Amino acid sequence: MEQPAVPFPPSPWRLTGDMVVSLWRVPAAELPPWSLPSGAHPWIVRRRATLVTFWVDYRPGGVLAYREFLIALAVRQGHRVAASTVAAWVDDERSLAGGRALWGIPKELGAITLHADRGSARAELTATGVPPVRFTYGDVLRLPVRLPARGLLIQQLSDGTVCRVPMRISGRPGLGRGRVTTESEAPLSVLARHRPLLSVALRDFRSTVGS
Repeated sequence: MEQPAVPFPPSPWRLTGDMVVSLWRVPAAELPPWSLPSGAHPWIVRRRATLVTFWVDYRPGGVLAYREFLIALAVRQGHRVAASTVAAWVDDERSLAGGRALWGIPKELGAITLHADRGSARAELTATGVPPVRFTYGDVLRLPVRLPARGLLIQQLSDGTVCRVPMRISGRPGLGRGRVTTESEAPLSVLARHRPLLSVALRDFRSTVGS
């Protein structure tokens, strides 16, 4: 069996770190022309689509340590509603190679900074073909408990196979407000034209991606 050019851990990946997750409802007409898995379509309610963005600092203690900015779109495939990663940037080649090969996540390389303190966070993405994307977050309420969550991604591999990627995560959440800024005509300007409905900082999370 041919070995991958960049070796990466096998599925599942167990990861740990800090992240800020934001939920968006944006006009469907403003969505960029993102590719979706075969048979999947944006889940549109009242002419608006649902996006979820993730700014993540994966730290030592998991199978990989890197930083990531990921955008997932809520989709409908048949009678199922799930999410599909439509864009992602990482600063680690093993994460890029593994994400693409194992699950069809369209990762690209980028420079990502993420600074978090007790009540706020600042992040920035710079990548080829993408003007800088900046994100700021501030806590409104912090919960003193660990909460679990589950999710499912629908992705398409390079051979056309549609795969389902289960995710499990737990962490100490904080509820707050976030905002994205970027150039007005940039590919991700849809995020700057709107504010997220909700942003959640998940500190000291532990997650499992894949099965």
